[in-house]
Amino acid sequence: MKFDKPATTNPIDELKVVGQPRDRIDGPLKVTGGARYAYEQHDVVANQAYGYVLGSGIAKGRIALLDAEPARKASGVLAVVTAGEAGKLGKGKRNTARLLAGPDIEHYHQAVAVVVAETFEQARAAASLIRVEYTEIEGRYDLEAARSAASEPEGDDPSLADTRVGDFPGAFGEAPVKLDETYSTPDESHAMMEPHATLAAWDGDKLTLWTSNQMVAWAVADMAATLAIPKDNIRVVSPFIGGGFGGKLFLRSDVLLAALGARAARRPVKLALQRPLMMNNTTHRPATIQRIRIGATKDGKITAIGHESWSGDLEGGGPELAVQQTRLLYAGPNRMTAMRLAVLDLAEGNAMRAPGEAPGLMALEMAMDEMAEKLGMDPIAFRLLNDTQVDPEKPERPFSMRRLGECFKVGAERFGWDRRSARPGRVRDGRWLVGCGVAAAFRNNLVMKSAARVRLETDGTLTVETDMTDIGTGSYTIIGQTAAEMLGVELGKVVVKLGDSRFPVSAGSGGQWGANSATAGVYAACVKLREAIAQKLGINSTEAVFAGGEVRSGNRSVPLARAAQDAPLLGEDKMEYGDLDKTHQQSTFGAHFVEVAVDAATAETRIRRMLAVCAAGRILNPKTARSQVIGAMTMGAGAALMEELAVDTRRGFFVNHDLAGYEVPVHADIPHQEVVFLDETDPMSSPMKAKGVGELGICGVGAAVANAIYNATGVRVRDYPITLDKLVSRMPDAA
Repeated sequence: MKFDKPATTNPIDELKVVGQPRDRIDGPLKVTGGARYAYEQHDVVANQAYGYVLGSGIAKGRIALLDAEPARKASGVLAVVTAGEAGKLGKGKRNTARLLAGPDIEHYHQAVAVVVAETFEQARAAASLIRVEYTEIEGRYDLEAARSAASEPEGDDPSLADTRVGDFPGAFGEAPVKLDETYSTPDESHAMMEPHATLAAWDGDKLTLWTSNQMVAWAVADMAATLAIPKDNIRVVSPFIGGGFGGKLFLRSDVLLAALGARAARRPVKLALQRPLMMNNTTHRPATIQRIRIGATKDGKITAIGHESWSGDLEGGGPELAVQQTRLLYAGPNRMTAMRLAVLDLAEGNAMRAPGEAPGLMALEMAMDEMAEKLGMDPIAFRLLNDTQVDPEKPERPFSMRRLGECFKVGAERFGWDRRSARPGRVRDGRWLVGCGVAAAFRNNLVMKSAARVRLETDGTLTVETDMTDIGTGSYTIIGQTAAEMLGVELGKVVVKLGDSRFPVSAGSGGQWGANSATAGVYAACVKLREAIAQKLGINSTEAVFAGGEVRSGNRSVPLARAAQDAPLLGEDKMEYGDLDKTHQQSTFGAHFVEVAVDAATAETRIRRMLAVCAAGRILNPKTARSQVIGAMTMGAGAALMEELAVDTRRGFFVNHDLAGYEVPVHADIPHQEVVFLDETDPMSSPMKAKGVGELGICGVGAAVANAIYNATGVRVRDYPITLDKLVSRMPDAA
């Protein structure tokens, strides 16, 4: 099915199942232990052995000596695989560094060997016996130090190029009110609950991988390229994923090393990356340094806005796209954005929840608050004055739907923004200084081709099959709701099967495109099935109404199951997209409101209230969508107050590479969170008229927290995270 015209009325608009706050259909499995994650696939294949990965002890250099003989002779060991035993390996197009090092080392904890043994403990003990000697090479680990050597990113992606509209230098120079500030965000870890884990089993030249991966088709393609075997010889199974946040978008070393270990040991091999290895072995959100310049008239109209960002990655990697939102969020006739990429020899930088906008808004929305203060304006009023309904860089291109102003207005009323003190440091509650902050939320709506098949079984139930994944987002449920709505049955009559490369290729889970694109693919398959059912029953498909488990046309009503009484009926199709996302800018919007309290003596910060108002098209399931947003708000709070991968700039690694040292928010850190969804549909997005929401919820949260801290204390911290050591010496008098 080709979606190249705005959606009109269709069966989804009935909203009998879609749009309702249904419980997750996979929920009972997850709370009873019935949901089998990658490492828990104990019974899918017999005689499983265990793998343990040894990571490099240096960040850059070469292996001078690797002696694995003591490990091979250890009790229970079945095989040891290094680059020498593995033979020639390719590299997937989505990997920057090789997943198995040798002899060159590209980053700290890059895998250098995998040990396979009868038990996990034997594999771990044997790995400690491997002797590795290195020849170290001086590396580059400090973004600030490498900033001057950073260059324009290379590649065909147009989003990497600098943008210029009008005369930014001239307009900024002439502006009566100016802001020119620099902000920084640190390296961050995905720190998902489930580690990267894989069970690999060979059957001749056929390889099956039970793994934890967000993009099944990408995993197949990159594994085939790495092993130089046909894609048809690889099956990837990933039905449940215990969190990913972008860290499981791409093939990682657990998958490759489990497969290599299984081939060497001639046994199925189960392997999970140990937590202390994950932060340096896999990907992370890169640090940024961002300079923002804003010029405005005295009455608050932006005349010039410029955003420059510096980030780092391994040779051949890419930048953090921190300027994306600045190209689209606020009006202003003279504008510029630029990204520069420094080569750093740290672990690979790559996508983490809302890449680009999440760290970009942490800077931009703090700058907007600072500019509002310079102008003597309310921060919301300043943003509303510079709102736009067209792409500021391409004014001929309107937004398909943009209700940012309404998000601010609804949020201000619900939050009690009018009670906020405009002067910082004026509100006290005992020993606490109290303040409120606000920030815009923005995330582009991406559409991706997605396929599915839907089968009407002989008992009248429906089975949906697609390689779409569920990373905790509720994919099982909204896909089931889509099929139920389209075929007129109860949700309990739908069985959803996900995460298997034998199924049609979906959009996968990433970039908040999953919900809208994957359900659109199911919609297309259901249209095919509706046509097959109508034909089987002798009903004109254009007149058929599917409702209450029946197919109706005029005065005739036939049970749905009758169409499949002799054999199941199948509908399979994919949703492809035309140029609507090119003629109209598709984005999601929101407003975040935060109240904090800061201890006047110690500078300890506590978040007291959080509110998100979101405009993201049709909300397919308000319950699972709310869960997504509050989770994102929590991550945003962590980014604002505590999360930071500390870089040892001498040795080139993240020092706090476990959950003891890498702090994330816990229950005591997070107060009541309120989420409001504006009632809207966007017919430009897909027949579902929905857009993604899972990443919108993190965008802007960090700045809202930062702005609230400033409002409470009068202390502006521009380097995240805002820890108490950056506040305490600058706090106002505690008296």
